[in-house]
Amino acid sequence: MGGLRLEELSATNAVQAKSLELLPGQEEFANPATYVAAEPQVDPSKAWLKVIVKDGEVVGMVRAYFDTSYPDEELRSCVWNIAVSASAQGAGIGRFAINAIIDEARSRGNATLTVLWDSAAAGPGEFFTRMGFVDSGASAYGDRIGVLSL
Repeated sequence: MGGLRLEELSATNAVQAKSLELLPGQEEFANPATYVAAEPQVDPSKAWLKVIVKDGEVVGMVRAYFDTSYPDEELRSCVWNIAVSASAQGAGIGRFAINAIIDEARSRGNATLTVLWDSAAAGPGEFFTRMGFVDSGASAYGDRIGVLSL
């Protein structure tokens, strides 16, 4: 994707990242129940947090988690969250984010990458399946688990 780059989440860009305006209704899909339940147990040092910048402006944010010793297999190499500004959606930024996470997962020696999503019709499941994730069932909290072989 031309003109897109990743930057570390920092004090300088955190305000822009936090103020990304999503399309109406997308906020409810940002944190599947599985992630909410797991959050207190995750090691923050194993989170991979980046902002996506285009023409000097933060247009997206991505968070992944990499912890091969995490008890729940579906969270060991996992897309945690992708947020793309409403005005920038449809321009390949989500694909750019997924590809960046795939590259990071591979560089860490992971054989798979997972993502969880709320199964509601308006949720992000269709996007993840278009990106190659295969629905492999439900988590203990009812979220769909998508698996991508690397």
